[in-house]
Amino acid sequence: MTKSTPAFSICVYCGSKPGNKPGFAQLAEQVGTWIGSHGGQLIYGGGRNGLMGLVAEATMAAGGAVVGIIPTALVEKEWAHRGCTELHVVDTMHERKRMMADKADAFLALPGGIGTFEELFEVWTWRQLGYHDKPVGILNSNGYYDGLMDFVAQVVQDGFMANWQIDLVTLGTEPEALLQSLVQKAGFSPQAKVELL
Repeated sequence: MTKSTPAFSICVYCGSKPGNKPGFAQLAEQVGTWIGSHGGQLIYGGGRNGLMGLVAEATMAAGGAVVGIIPTALVEKEWAHRGCTELHVVDTMHERKRMMADKADAFLALPGGIGTFEELFEVWTWRQLGYHDKPVGILNSNGYYDGLMDFVAQVVQDGFMANWQIDLVTLGTEPEALLQSLVQKAGFSPQAKVELL
């Protein structure tokens, strides 16, 4: 049996912790389910904990492929998700992020901490510099990223950014609508899989 080629690949950045609100887990599961049920492939940091593990499990449960990329140091702490379709172990965080970016057609940030912020800002910066032209999205459900976006607006007011840089990111509150938008901007037309009876 030959392995089918994914319809698209989306890199998801999110917390290695679950957060303290039930809605965070639900978001991760919705994102993974959408990716898997539309024939997509998840690219992510390869962890089994927190929202990272939930989005991977949901993608696989819905029939999607999951590519995890994790540095050796985190594997040794037993954080690697051994159930991934592919698990790549690399030497450094820089290698991890570069491989994730290379394999993705689009990027999506869910709730997370400092690592999620750093990954989001890196691909956002790379896009403004012309290193890639892949869509970048922020899932701002329940106002999680309101404070960040208010700060970014202040940065524009203070003259360190321009509005066109903000426009490089697609902000959304509903997982399905935002994913659909990102995948279409990446040049794909995702359709839900039809189950044959």
